[in-house]
Amino acid sequence: MFKKALACVALAAAALAGGPAAAQTYPTKPVMLVVPFSPGGAADIMSRLLAERLHKRLGQPVLVENKPGAGTMIASEYVAKAAPDGHTLLLAASSLGIAPSLYSKVNYDPVKDFAPVSQVASVVHVLVVHPSIPAKNVGELVSWLKANPNKANYGSVGAGTSTHLEAELFNSVAGVKMQHIPYKGSAPALTDMIGGQLQVMFDAYASSGPFIKDGKVRLLAVTTAQRSQSLPDTPTVAESGLPGYEAMPWLGVVAPAKTPPAVVNRLHDELQEVLKEPEVKDKFRSLGLDIIGNKPEEFAAFLRKDIVKWAKVIKDSGAKAD
Repeated sequence: MFKKALACVALAAAALAGGPAAAQTYPTKPVMLVVPFSPGGAADIMSRLLAERLHKRLGQPVLVENKPGAGTMIASEYVAKAAPDGHTLLLAASSLGIAPSLYSKVNYDPVKDFAPVSQVASVVHVLVVHPSIPAKNVGELVSWLKANPNKANYGSVGAGTSTHLEAELFNSVAGVKMQHIPYKGSAPALTDMIGGQLQVMFDAYASSGPFIKDGKVRLLAVTTAQRSQSLPDTPTVAESGLPGYEAMPWLGVVAPAKTPPAVVNRLHDELQEVLKEPEVKDKFRSLGLDIIGNKPEEFAAFLRKDIVKWAKVIKDSGAKAD
């Protein structure tokens, strides 16, 4: 019994010692950052910027590999099954936690199969209306929608996307009913918005911004709980007429479950230093991204809440992606 006790103590001591050691030796080879989107978009550009800066800090190449498709599930499943050593990471998006409620078959668990590193940024999304709509703020829009039932169409960049679910959350919180028209991307939706076929749209500021500046669509609010770092003078949906509304599309870094905590913490710490760099801050702002940079445990708690929130919206709206 005494020998067994000594053996247990020795194993525990070795495990504790191995944590810091893992962080000190990590990484031992190139790190792959898997991006679930095609090259060229804001998330891809952000990933390459992070990879370049992390390369300098980690001492090993950080390679971006694009694996788009299936609503980001191809990339997510790939990383979920990767070796839990910190050498394969996922640039996760809001869809990581939304997909299980949206698709009939998902081959990963967003909580059990990943180790959150840091929620890197939120994607600035805005509520815009066609100039013909007599609403200068969210409160006036809700009043107009209630006075004109079934007369408003809203566009999204696809069924089950964040822009679709944000509008359905708006319908639910405001007690209104706008008709959904899905598109294959923001550009065709904005074309119809400008043409008057759509009255309302939730969209990324990065794509709507030029049309807002030209007066072709009217900006009412940002969707987040707090005002955006990129649009500090634009009110939130909640503060401008719809208390309780909050929607925050996000991007973050996660590793496979069972990645050593010391490695996760090392990645987190290096990411925080990268996010403090002035050039990085400026680039994020130009991409329509607000930096978050929270801790692993904060990211994990947010993810669990986000899953529950959007599962309810999906159930109530009947949204499906397949």
